Amino acid sequence: MSRKTADQWFGEYGESHQNPTNKFIHWICVPLIFIVIMGLLWELPVPAAFNAIPYLNWATLSALLVVAFYLRLSFSLAIGLGLFTFASCALLAWYEQLDAAPLWLVCAVSFVVLWIFQFIGHHIEGQKPSFFKDIQFLLIGPAWLMGFIYRRLGIPYS
Repeated sequence: MSRKTADQWFGEYGESHQNPTNKFIHWICVPLIFIVIMGLLWELPVPAAFNAIPYLNWATLSALLVVAFYLRLSFSLAIGLGLFTFASCALLAWYEQLDAAPLWLVCAVSFVVLWIFQFIGHHIEGQKPSFFKDIQFLLIGPAWLMGFIYRRLGIPYS
């Protein structure tokens, strides 16, 4: 069984993302959902052994797995998505230093609100979210958006 190409994934994902309002909602919510999920993972307790390495936590470990998934999809896309993932982790590390609302609380509330908007977008579209069909679509969403950016900039990713 052969692996799907990025364009095959994007074509399948794009079938339920045709409506301009739904697409607009996704441009805002998908990157933010990625960041808040990383934030929730960032806040999970870690084993004491993790303390020996700065910023080693469940978010940074899962970031490695996420980038590995993108590497299998496309080396070029993995670079852009890896930079976005790194920037997300840097943002979380910065926020953690602020005297502000707890990161877990901000991320949990944001997660709920952002998913409400995602479901509103899919209601407008008249289609179920793609991840109901295949959980991997949760990682395809950010790649689909990065694919748009790459195409606009003329950067090949296949």
